[in-house]
Amino acid sequence: MLIVCMRYAKNREEAEEILQEGFYRVFKYIYQFNNTGSFEGWIRKIMVNAALQKYKSKSHLHPVIHIDQGDRHLSDGTDIYSNLHVKELIRLVQSLPAAYRLIFNLYVFEGFKHREIAKMLDISEGTSKSNLSDARAILQKALVKEKKMINT
Repeated sequence: MLIVCMRYAKNREEAEEILQEGFYRVFKYIYQFNNTGSFEGWIRKIMVNAALQKYKSKSHLHPVIHIDQGDRHLSDGTDIYSNLHVKELIRLVQSLPAAYRLIFNLYVFEGFKHREIAKMLDISEGTSKSNLSDARAILQKALVKEKKMINT
């Protein structure tokens, strides 16, 4: 579950805070688990909700950076991912601005649709789509940079 929390957090300490809050909720509401579905999935959902609650309470969703439209069309390159380790990928996701990181994780890893994300975060569906697009562009640019560093 720490890995799930790491994707939503800016650093390990913040991930540990989310994890601690998540497990507090797991133990507080364990009586509500009704053995339908996996226990791991139930705990994962609690961890994601703990991360969401952390960002809602601190208003981290407001600052958004804008990137040039030209950065969106980076060349694909060959298989960049094969040269990166899981820790490096998590570090890249953690480097995203909070709003981008949150929406990227909800969409890519948790499988939520933009309509659901918008409702969860009290933003428009268009904002969710735009932030996901910007997050992908930032990650793609960072991956290209990582690839250049690996090849040198």
